[in-house]
Amino acid sequence: MTYQSPLGLLFAAILAVGGVFAVPVMAQNGPLRIEIKEGVIEPLPFAVPDFIAENGGAGTFARDIARVIASDLAGTGLFREIPASAHISGVSGFDAPVAYADWKAINTQALITGAVSASGDRIVVKFRLYDIFSGQQMGEGLQFAGTPQSWRRMAHKVADAVYSRITGEGGYFDSRVVYVAESGPKNERAKRLAVMDYDGANVQFLTDSRSIVLAPRFSPTGDRILYTSYQSGFPKIYLMDVASVQSRALGDQPGTMTFAPRFAPNGRTVVFSLEQGGNSDLYTVDTVSGALGRLTNAPSIETAPDYSPDGAQITFESDRSGTQQIYVMGAGGGEPRRISNGPGRYSTPVWSPRGDLIAFTKQHQGRFHIGVMRVDGSEERLLTSSFLDEGPTWSPNGRVIMFSRETAGASGQTSLYSVDITGRNLRPVPIQGAASDPSWSPLLP
Repeated sequence: MTYQSPLGLLFAAILAVGGVFAVPVMAQNGPLRIEIKEGVIEPLPFAVPDFIAENGGAGTFARDIARVIASDLAGTGLFREIPASAHISGVSGFDAPVAYADWKAINTQALITGAVSASGDRIVVKFRLYDIFSGQQMGEGLQFAGTPQSWRRMAHKVADAVYSRITGEGGYFDSRVVYVAESGPKNERAKRLAVMDYDGANVQFLTDSRSIVLAPRFSPTGDRILYTSYQSGFPKIYLMDVASVQSRALGDQPGTMTFAPRFAPNGRTVVFSLEQGGNSDLYTVDTVSGALGRLTNAPSIETAPDYSPDGAQITFESDRSGTQQIYVMGAGGGEPRRISNGPGRYSTPVWSPRGDLIAFTKQHQGRFHIGVMRVDGSEERLLTSSFLDEGPTWSPNGRVIMFSRETAGASGQTSLYSVDITGRNLRPVPIQGAASDPSWSPLLP
């Protein structure tokens, strides 16, 4: 995919972004672009000097915000930071002229400059992006304002804006991930729900470890979480409000077990598995009225359902053919069609936010893989291989997949990894302790 920045226009509209405000500062067009395609990608060299501290209280924020921006971009594998030790020119002020020749001499292609001011319970961050080889500013500068506690979000928003302008894709840095935090020995793991920034920072625990919890899933708006809990002694689906951390049972039917829930794109309907009498089928439940609907009625095990982004179809795993395979059917039920056709067993299908791919877990010849395929089952690609990789979840822009990886042996640990959909840039998510079952939120408002 190729992006060339459009002709920018000076404008003064203010965009409210959940306690952080974006104000365009200046605009000019520029030809900087990055090619994103299969195979080897040469990372684009960029520089992020420490932002300018415009008053006495902004020094730490100015340094830390620049470092988070650099980490976000370099972590994609699409960008390579030129270290400060190689810089010829400094940045003396936010409005100071850019020494294009000095930055070009060290092969900088994109330069990000910024400034921070701090006063009481408010900090203001502004930035500009420059195309060094064309000698022009690229797109509009933006200004963000928020509380000191939101400084990381503002850094992520700057990185998202830079990423989008250069790649032409939506960003994903200003997002969160809910997951299962694990502790204790492998055969007696304590599990509780936790949520973090996409990069492992700002971990918050949402439940205690008195009951096993599984498979948390964000709502399309990121304000609620579905999960499965054993607090009643049997698996049941619960719906949690993220702000209040209050939960209630959902789709509870006497004598049944419910699990593997997913939101529909409308945020009101939930699809899930219901087990009764040794048989598991797919159902829906309305989160407001509680009305149940049955989607499948087969002697096989149907589970791990997920909606397409337009809400018209559902993908799920079933052993109706004798082994775990991936199927697709209409959102209202009907005859499913099998889309997995390679050797091995397939499970945990998840539809890309772009609608063009389905990610999955594959088990074959004693190895586990995270892979992707087209929605008709064609063009299967395996992105990872290990003792145990499972449970993929998509970044908001459909570019990156996060998943769980467990190491072998009695002391094996679970951790979270991410990988680009090309199979490049496999890397661990830096969090403390064992973790599994990630679910990526949409971009934060």
